[in-house]
Amino acid sequence: MSDWLEVVERVEPLDGIELDAILVGQLQQRFAQVRGEGVGRVNFYTPTFKAFASSEITGCGKSAWPAVSITGGDCKLQCDHCKAKILEPMIAARSPEDLWRVVNEQINGGAQGMLLTGGSNHRNEVEYGDYYATIRRIKDGFPEFKIAMHTALVDMDIARRMEDSGIDAAMMDVIGSQDTITQVYHLRRSVDDFEKTLEYLVSTKLKVVPHIVIGLHYGHLLGEWNALEIIRRHQPQAVVLVVVMPFYAPENRPFVTPDSREVGRFFMDARAALPDLPLLLGCARPPGRTKVEIDSYAVMAGLNGLAHPSDGMVELAVRLERDVRVTPACCSIAIGDEVMAIETADAGLQVDIQKVIEHERMKRPAFAAAGSLGGIKVVMAGQPEAVGGCCS
Repeated sequence: MSDWLEVVERVEPLDGIELDAILVGQLQQRFAQVRGEGVGRVNFYTPTFKAFASSEITGCGKSAWPAVSITGGDCKLQCDHCKAKILEPMIAARSPEDLWRVVNEQINGGAQGMLLTGGSNHRNEVEYGDYYATIRRIKDGFPEFKIAMHTALVDMDIARRMEDSGIDAAMMDVIGSQDTITQVYHLRRSVDDFEKTLEYLVSTKLKVVPHIVIGLHYGHLLGEWNALEIIRRHQPQAVVLVVVMPFYAPENRPFVTPDSREVGRFFMDARAALPDLPLLLGCARPPGRTKVEIDSYAVMAGLNGLAHPSDGMVELAVRLERDVRVTPACCSIAIGDEVMAIETADAGLQVDIQKVIEHERMKRPAFAAAGSLGGIKVVMAGQPEAVGGCCS
C-alpha cells in the first residue's frame, strides 16, 4: 500500500490539514497488525437527533433517533465542560406520563429508537426510579423500538432494574482521574465508583457501551489511559470515544482544545488495549480542522465506527482499503459485528459513491476502464452489495 500521507494528499476535502508524519507512520504499521486480527470494516453512523450531511453522506430523516431528557434542561452537577446545556435541545419528558406520550408521538412520526437521558443529582445519578414501569410498557408495546439509556452511576439494584425495564443499551462515562471527578464534575465520588458501575452493568444481560471523554480535564488528557484499563478489566460490548467540546465552560475555568495528535495517539493506544472490542468515535468532538484531523486519525487507527464523519472520510476509508458501511442510528447501538440499525427507507442515508469513483478516476486514470475503486467494496447497512440509494 502507498504511504498513508500520500493517500491523504489525494483526498481533496483533506487539503490543508496537518497530520503528524511520525504518528501516521505508526498508525499505518499498527493497522497492518490489527487488520490481520479482523479490523477492516468501518461503520459511519449518522445519529438523527443532530442534523447532518456531507458531500458523501446525505441524511434522509431527522426523527429516527430523538434524544429525550427526563429532567428537561435541569442538572444538579453543572460540570465545567457542559453546564447542562447539552440537555436543553432534547425533548423533555418530566414525568412517566410525559415519556409515554413523547414516545408515542415520536413513533407516529417515524422514530424507531431514542436516547433516554437526564440531568444528574449531586451524586451523579439520574433518578429514573418512577420511569422503569413506563419503559417496560414501551418495550412491551413497541418491542422493535430501541432505547439507549445514559445510566450515570448505579448500584447493583439499579442495574438490575434497568435490565428488567428492557432497555437495549446502557451507556455511562468512565472517568479514570480523581482530579477530573472532583474538579470538573464537582463530584464527591471516586474512580472506584465509576468502575463499580461498569462492573454492575456488565454483570447483567444489558448491552453495555461505556464512553471515554478525551480531554475531559480542561482539554488535557489525564485519566484516559486508566479508563482504558478499567474497561479492559470488564469487557463491555462496545466502547465509544468522544472528544470534549467545552463550549459552555466558565471563563474562570477555561478549557483548551485537545491537540489532535494527542487524540490520535490515544486512538492508537485504545485500539491496542481493546483489540477485540468495537471501538467507536462518537458525535462529540471539536469542530473545524481539528475535527477533520481527529477523524482522519480515527480511520487510520482502525476504529470500527465514526458518528458524523467529516467530509472526505468515506473516500479516505476506501483508499485505505477499508470496507465501508453506513448506519442511520446512534453509534452506541453498535454491538459487536451486529448493528441494531434503523432499517426504513425514510430514515436511511445515501453514500454518493459515484463522486468517490469520479475523483479516483481523475487521479488514477488506470481505474477508469474498470469503473471501480480497484475492486474495493463499499457496503451499506442492510444492502451488502449496494452502491447507491438509501440504506434500508
